[in-house]
Amino acid sequence: MNDRLPSGGPGSARQGWWQGRNEREASRVEMQALKGFKDILPVESGTWQAMEARAREVLARHGCAEIRVPLLEKTELFARSIGQATDIVEKEMYSFTDRNGESVTLRPEGTASVLRAFVEHGLHTVQAVQRLYTLGPMFRHERPQKGRLRQFHQLSVEVIGSASPYVDAEVMAMAWSVLAANGVAASLEINSLGCPGCRPAYRELLLTFLNDLAAELCPDCQRRRSTNPLRVMDCKSSHCQERYQGLPKMKDHLCGACQEHFVRVQGSLQALGIPYAVNPAMVRGLDYYVRTAFELVTDQLGAQAAVGAGGRYDGLIAALGGPDLPAIGFAIGLERLALLVEQAAAAAVSPPALDLFLVGLGQEATGRLMALAHAARGLGLRVGQDFEGRSLKAQLKLADRLGARWVLVLGDNELRQGQALMKEMASGRQQPLPVAPAPRAWAEALMPLCQPSSTTPGPI
Repeated sequence: MNDRLPSGGPGSARQGWWQGRNEREASRVEMQALKGFKDILPVESGTWQAMEARAREVLARHGCAEIRVPLLEKTELFARSIGQATDIVEKEMYSFTDRNGESVTLRPEGTASVLRAFVEHGLHTVQAVQRLYTLGPMFRHERPQKGRLRQFHQLSVEVIGSASPYVDAEVMAMAWSVLAANGVAASLEINSLGCPGCRPAYRELLLTFLNDLAAELCPDCQRRRSTNPLRVMDCKSSHCQERYQGLPKMKDHLCGACQEHFVRVQGSLQALGIPYAVNPAMVRGLDYYVRTAFELVTDQLGAQAAVGAGGRYDGLIAALGGPDLPAIGFAIGLERLALLVEQAAAAAVSPPALDLFLVGLGQEATGRLMALAHAARGLGLRVGQDFEGRSLKAQLKLADRLGARWVLVLGDNELRQGQALMKEMASGRQQPLPVAPAPRAWAEALMPLCQPSSTTPGPI
């Protein structure tokens, strides 16, 4: 093939070739995933499948049923449920006008869609308390970070129809168990956000405090001061956090009913043996939360500490046109959970190195070594073998990568002569070893050299 560049001036084959090359290069650059959107490759999908299967099993034990809801909803659904003054609605939603002139939005979270389906299909008439979950992609236009993408995946769980503090504890236990089933440990932090009865008075206290600091606050807190003052506690600015040291806490201004509810939630968690800490500065980013709010946090993901979060939203179903039913739920970010699962797997104790690697050169020799490997494993040795017909050099490299302590080399000619070669990989020391007629006897002859790396005998 002639790869030389064609010659000629403007309009020539050379110019056409160069233009075509530029177009091909540009095409290659453009054919990439959008920023904040990630492919889950085959090497990763096994982790995701196992992770989701464990979560489904935990939820099935708690009587949860799966509901699958659309990715696209009317924008009004999220504006009414999440709240007009939230960062999600103001800045992060993927909204557009469809061909019918209707504003629609790719779902930024799962609760609103599940509740819309609950109301639309009258699921409250099926049974008094419904336990539902949905699992799938959500969409928010925010700055992509580790474990935080613009298309991300969530497990969203909703328990509808009970105001009991025992249910609050059960829901937190569910979230805790999903993480535990995936080998992930996290710290549970809880708070009470009060109710429509006690929150207005607290809001006035908060506003008085913030108004005195108005000139010193960051632009986000300036905006939140007039739209959603509770959200100032979620500010990431160290400058603002220093000024919030004396901020009045909601837990100190709860009404009697909210106070009693929160005490019973804590007692229930203690009864379940689930450790927790009260975090009075915790708020949720959505307007619909009342009373119990919680997060499951970890120090393994940098700034993105929360792997799961949720809380109670007793008035939301009525606000969406449904019956006035209490409800509580949580969401777990699957990208973050996958990162933690992979970290746990990487930190696990590596399997012991091989005691022996068998190098066969020829079909007859490979077959004899296969029988030897089976007998040696029965005596407790950890044995590896290659069946791909690679060269001696390639098999020795493989043995080294697998951490083999000894290598036994046998070719068809050596088999006929009754003599194999043993090599200690660390020192390079070599010595001949007679080939015994019976695999078991041959394996027993190897034992003085290749002591098992595990004290537990038997096949691996």
